[in-house]
Amino acid sequence: MNTTLKNPFQQTGFLTSAANLNQCPPEEGWEVAFAGRSNAGKSSAINAITQQKKLAKTSKTPGRTQLLNFFSVTTDEHRLVDLPGYGYAKVPLAQKKKWEIFIDDYLRHRSSLCGLFLIMDIRHPLTEFDQSILKWTRECELPTHILLTKADKLKFGPAKAARLKVEQALKTSPLASVQLFSGTALTGVEEARNKLAAWLQLG
Repeated sequence: MNTTLKNPFQQTGFLTSAANLNQCPPEEGWEVAFAGRSNAGKSSAINAITQQKKLAKTSKTPGRTQLLNFFSVTTDEHRLVDLPGYGYAKVPLAQKKKWEIFIDDYLRHRSSLCGLFLIMDIRHPLTEFDQSILKWTRECELPTHILLTKADKLKFGPAKAARLKVEQALKTSPLASVQLFSGTALTGVEEARNKLAAWLQLG
């Protein structure tokens, strides 16, 4: 790794997409996945962390991401993974079920997966879908870090209260942590990078 870079994630580039586990890259090195309800700000978070405006596709149409998208960080053995957005009402039920099975297989059986970033809109945290992901990660004993995105949409008091509410809910998830985040105001971006770098064993 080039240690002179202030942000090693600036080197991140698209690697490949996968529609099933067989299409995923070899299970070598480490990877961190990003999951979140459609329109929670997942792609924007990835772009803010990597300081790249168009690395992960953002769209005003929720549910656009329908594949696992892999990005190499400093090498192909250090990866970020953009999971399909879940919970969007206009996606057909059959497609939802397919995504659920795919994500479940990935979270349970991908040996190179070392952690999950769970994206929640701070104004609507802990949805039914968020709870489902947390249940998966508890069962898999997978370290999980929650980004409460769009934190700039709330004043300090309400934002702090939202974080405390999530912290209380995480008492049954000992491997989970939470922070405030805003890709627009750059709130918590450095904290998120440090967590990612530690999990991916960068540096």
